[in-house]
Amino acid sequence: MAGQDLRGLRTVVRVLDDLVPIPGTRFRFGLDPLIGLVPGAGDVAGALLSGYALLVAARLGAPPAVLVRMVGNIAIDTVVGAIPVVGDAFDFGWKSNRRNLALLERYERAPAAVARGSRAMLVLALLALLALTVGVGFAAFYLLRWLARTMP
Repeated sequence: MAGQDLRGLRTVVRVLDDLVPIPGTRFRFGLDPLIGLVPGAGDVAGALLSGYALLVAARLGAPPAVLVRMVGNIAIDTVVGAIPVVGDAFDFGWKSNRRNLALLERYERAPAAVARGSRAMLVLALLALLALTVGVGFAAFYLLRWLARTMP
């Protein structure tokens, strides 16, 4: 079953991220960045299609840390991809589906190492989010304090 699931996922990833080669380069792109060109609904549709990798990973027994890391790749693709123009260019290079397939294939070869690495990435992401939250809090505090001093 695992081999069949991975074969199906490889096909989906090829269609979404690597279907069309650009002549004279090693660069390829698929339907995901093209779908993302549709304002609003395109990035959501791309995220839903990318969710297939999560289903396969869950069927293969990937631990929560690996699943969260995969969701993070999809979230980055969806959120940044939603930014007009810049996000569309980002979509052509990020390839969250390819990243998630590689993560899942590494998990199949060395489950313990990938689970450890994914937990470490999760901890780093949470620490970065905490630092960002604290930084925004301090910035807001100092901005409000400055505004209070400058207002008559």
